[in-house]
Amino acid sequence: MSEHRRKPPQPQGGGRAAARRGQSGSSSGRRAAPRGATESPSDSYGSDSYGLGPYGAEGDERQSGGRAESRRASQRSTGGRRRVPEGGGGGRRGGPNGPNGPGRGRGRTAGPPPKKRFIDYPRAGKYGAARWMPSWRQVTGLFIGFVGSLVAVAGIGYALVGVPDVAKAANAQNNVYYWADGSQMVATGGETNRQIIGYEKIPASMRYAVMSAENKTFETDSGIDPMGIGRALFNMAKGGQTQGGSTITQQYVKNARLDDQSQTLTRKFKELFISIKVGTNVSKEEIMAGYLNTAYYGRDSYGLQAAARAYFNKDAEDLDASECAFLAAVLKGATYYDPAGNVNVDAVNAKPELNRKRAVERWRWILDEEVRDGRMTAAERAKYTTFPKTQNPRSNTALSGQVGYLVDLAKGYLINNTDKTGITADQLQQGGYSIYTTFDKKKVQALEKAVTKVQKANIDEKKRPDTDKYVQFGGASVDPTTGAIKASYGGVDATKHFTNNADTTGAQVGSTFKTFVLAAAMKWGVRDPDLGATQAQDERTQVSPESIYSGKNKLKIKNYDNTIWRDKDDKEWLQRNDGDESYNAPSFRIDLREAMRVSSNSAYVQLGMDVGLDKVRESATDAGILDSSLASADFPSFSIGTSSPSAIRMAGAYATFAASGKQRTPYSVETVTNKDGTIFEHEKIANAKQVFTAQVADNVTDVLKTVVDDGTGTAAQLSGRDVAGKTGTTDGNKSAWFVGYTPQLSTAISMFRMDDDETKKNREFLEMYGTGGQEKIHGASFPAEIWQDYMEQALKGAPVKDFPTPEPYGEVVDKDPLPSPTPTVTESEEVEPTPSPTPTEEEVEPSPSPSPSETCGTFDVTCEDTGGTDTGGTDEGSTDGGVTSSPTPTESDEESNGSGTGNANGSGSGTGNGGIFG
Repeated sequence: MSEHRRKPPQPQGGGRAAARRGQSGSSSGRRAAPRGATESPSDSYGSDSYGLGPYGAEGDERQSGGRAESRRASQRSTGGRRRVPEGGGGGRRGGPNGPNGPGRGRGRTAGPPPKKRFIDYPRAGKYGAARWMPSWRQVTGLFIGFVGSLVAVAGIGYALVGVPDVAKAANAQNNVYYWADGSQMVATGGETNRQIIGYEKIPASMRYAVMSAENKTFETDSGIDPMGIGRALFNMAKGGQTQGGSTITQQYVKNARLDDQSQTLTRKFKELFISIKVGTNVSKEEIMAGYLNTAYYGRDSYGLQAAARAYFNKDAEDLDASECAFLAAVLKGATYYDPAGNVNVDAVNAKPELNRKRAVERWRWILDEEVRDGRMTAAERAKYTTFPKTQNPRSNTALSGQVGYLVDLAKGYLINNTDKTGITADQLQQGGYSIYTTFDKKKVQALEKAVTKVQKANIDEKKRPDTDKYVQFGGASVDPTTGAIKASYGGVDATKHFTNNADTTGAQVGSTFKTFVLAAAMKWGVRDPDLGATQAQDERTQVSPESIYSGKNKLKIKNYDNTIWRDKDDKEWLQRNDGDESYNAPSFRIDLREAMRVSSNSAYVQLGMDVGLDKVRESATDAGILDSSLASADFPSFSIGTSSPSAIRMAGAYATFAASGKQRTPYSVETVTNKDGTIFEHEKIANAKQVFTAQVADNVTDVLKTVVDDGTGTAAQLSGRDVAGKTGTTDGNKSAWFVGYTPQLSTAISMFRMDDDETKKNREFLEMYGTGGQEKIHGASFPAEIWQDYMEQALKGAPVKDFPTPEPYGEVVDKDPLPSPTPTVTESEEVEPTPSPTPTEEEVEPSPSPSPSETCGTFDVTCEDTGGTDTGGTDEGSTDGGVTSSPTPTESDEESNGSGTGNANGSGSGTGNGGIFG
């Protein structure tokens, strides 16, 4: 028998049974197991590392009973077959009983215990995705830690901030404006237009209106709106538009913190803590009074009392519910809710009619909301059906006369050029700036005096109410060497007439626009009618002022390729001259210099067609006219002034020619300083562009000099000085201009009639036939007279300078060649007499198409052939600045004829000005 099958000797003291009893007893799972008992049954087979035998550390003898007995003993000692021994063992594939170990147990492997870590992540003992899945203990701990951190931060933030002092907030600083010579013009803003009133003087209807419009839960909330804050933070985080506090408390905190108005997360968090503290420590009455006393209502008014005075000329405590609802509406943004409009910020979207529409809608909505919120009865609401009437925007005597207009120009320049000046509208409202303007005090006074002189001597509303009422003037002077606006005339008084006539569009400029046609013809040239459209655009002939065109009245206008121009209704265009006068009969040949001198429409309309109206438009914008103020270039009359730039922009554009082709954008502020020093200097952003060559610009000047020397502009002559300029009169005699310059100063003067009630919608330009006792107002009359009187004073003491001598330029283009020799006229071909240069009123009206018997002879050069129609082309739009219905197809009349793009209030479709640049 082999050694392994031999039975071991019986232990002493009881035999085999006793041995079994001793083993099972000593291996009980409920008692402390001896060393080795917790290992696998294979330990009993002599494992050097783990098996110590049933007899203790020495283990002198092996346990008998065979393998089966050993397994049963091992199971008994470990407390069951499935129990995993402490310290390992029993795994099917791992451990000492796995296939890689000495035993063959069925349990899972249990390796050595993992090393403990403070943060068990990734989780030990886990595999795959489970290793990275945090336990519920970890999630809970993290959440508690996050909340605790927030509480700690909130506590610290709450402890560090203080409640704002409304009295300090009321002391907003003034902005001080200076003349060009450094003397003070006016101090305005901040404390000059704010007055703190107590809660008891604030009408209940004002409080109710604000709560219904902005914070319905004001009386019960804690001072913050978590949802509103979340939206603001989200918008800022994604780079969107920043938002202010949505509750009245938060808005009060923002208004009171004048020292920090930045749009940053840091400021938002600080205001959040302040709002919480204010909501906890300050009564609702104090918060409401503080908000209404610090809010900005527009018209330079801060606080309810100042707003009540600015809009209604009454104390706040006397406001009714309707007026309170209006002021609550203005709080949404005075720029776009002041019915008078706002020329400082956005001349297109902040026009009076648009602002009024917005204000009425919000006023009505607030009153309705008060009823829904139970703060007003339906019966009381029914009383307020008419929008409250507000007074003129300016009542501050410091801003009377021309000063208010000048301040507007300076403010507009800073606000609309924030990217260059670094000054926002909010910052300007807070004050503290010293603003040094370009305005020359003596020149401003001289311009106002010249206008007043003409008005008093010629305009008499009582004597001629039907023709002299509503007459208005505008004017501006620009330095050609810098672009600085030296003077402007905006109206009779900034506190009585809100619209700045120097800075708005609406009045068409008439024949003063011909200057840009001539410049375009000299810069780009006319197209060759014998070439195709593409080749003709590239191969042009630059014209000389001596080029020949037709000065014939009722000239049939052609495209550059000699085809008859027709409008969308297939109507031909017959261009008429002022007074239906034909020039240089019987040939009607006239050069461009002479055509400019006598202001021939026919010659310059045809020249514009030959150059291309797109190039004429480009010439105007190159000179400095804003594209947004230009009319449609789809009609021939575009060349004779259907557009409506401002006086400032016209003076600036003519200054380009005075500067030999260098264009400088008109500006009104030289320097801005505050307590920290100089923060803006125009000199650092000045940019002169050579838009026309000196040869082109100087030749244009030479032609315009002829107009003043011996043409329509002789009334503008100055003693001992060179003057270049152009008159302009528009269709229907609804506006008249004179724009002229010397080498040192360029000035534009406009005259028109318009109802000065700026609260009315669809105000119209009115005719000026008979105004001032004159049969008709021309640019050569009152505008030229004002220009001459002002320029004499403005240039007094300045050195006399002459214009540069122009170099010969361009080619003499003959667009109206004489006819070839023809056979002798037969007796049947009677020559009709030359028409009278001053036809009767009836002759001005379109006449019926002639019958075949009335047509001209084949070679009759004196006959004005109507070409089968006498209706001319249609000129879509109105002839009075865009306020009347589109006219029917008609002949182009006056020095200018056609459509206008201005609007009823004189602000037009453009934003041409000296202070507001688009």
